[in-house]
Amino acid sequence: MIEEHMATRTRAGLFDVSHMGEIWVEGPDAIAFVNRLTTNDVAKLADGQAHYSCFTNHDGGVVDDLLVYRFGPERLLLVVNAATTEKDWAWIRSHHSEHDDLALRNASADYCQIAIQGPKALEILKKLTETDLAGIKYYWFTEGEVDGVPAIISRTGYTGEDGFEVYAAPDKAVQLWNAMMHAGSDDGILPCGLAARNTLRLEAAMSLYGHELGDDIAPLEAGLGWITKLGKEAEFIGKDKLAAMKEAGLKRKLAGFEMTEPGIARDGYDVYINGEKAGTVTSGSPAPFLKKNIGLAFLPAEFANPGQEIKIDIRGKQVAAVVVPTPFYKREK
Repeated sequence: MIEEHMATRTRAGLFDVSHMGEIWVEGPDAIAFVNRLTTNDVAKLADGQAHYSCFTNHDGGVVDDLLVYRFGPERLLLVVNAATTEKDWAWIRSHHSEHDDLALRNASADYCQIAIQGPKALEILKKLTETDLAGIKYYWFTEGEVDGVPAIISRTGYTGEDGFEVYAAPDKAVQLWNAMMHAGSDDGILPCGLAARNTLRLEAAMSLYGHELGDDIAPLEAGLGWITKLGKEAEFIGKDKLAAMKEAGLKRKLAGFEMTEPGIARDGYDVYINGEKAGTVTSGSPAPFLKKNIGLAFLPAEFANPGQEIKIDIRGKQVAAVVVPTPFYKREK
């Protein structure tokens, strides 16, 4: 796993993320409908642009985090987490009223998704396509061909590196995988698993649903105020609760920490401040590139500032750590 992690940071890593869910929302009311369900402002998207967002429930908790792709004014693609695809599909359908002029389609079985990530990703992928990859800005996408296979090519990822996510018919997955591995063989590309994807996203302080995000966690608490557009025209679900929470001041915040004594924090471990239990670790791991033991935890807002000393209960022993700024890792542009 460490070798896979380091390959992605320094060269390129290839990830099969075909387990992700894809849901089409099409029709004249597509933008208004998705804007009602999500925190970010879909009305601000241009054709060919994507953004990160959340579904929120009536209490302001996160139903799921997702990507929204705008193919046109009446055509949006929602890419959701694998474990929550059915939950999300039910949530979306439950808010589809007879007055909405749109069609919904769960197309999760219609796509494979292969992510090529790392500083060499563009150089490798351009060997397989006539699409101008350099012309695709971060969080933009286009439709083209990769190794002759029709595909959606998106400049997105979940590693903290530059890279692309390629969506295509599932029966083309092996062809695309082999083509990318061959194209990257001279550049040191490695096939990577979900364990490496997890440590990469943690170094980049990217939230994972079920850890930093959940039905009882507000996006504001998880540091996602930047995608929670309380000022947008659309009245999205949970907006009133989130606005009230912001007005009152957050009681807890997600904070990054690094261990200052030997020990690895894991999700579920208790956090202590001044001898009192103060929070819980949501994710923790050695960070292969940074060569530190790091983690994320929800802490009382007044203790969530860099420099705050904390203790992590690791198998009955309180081990020292300190709150640090996030992301832990940020690539050089």
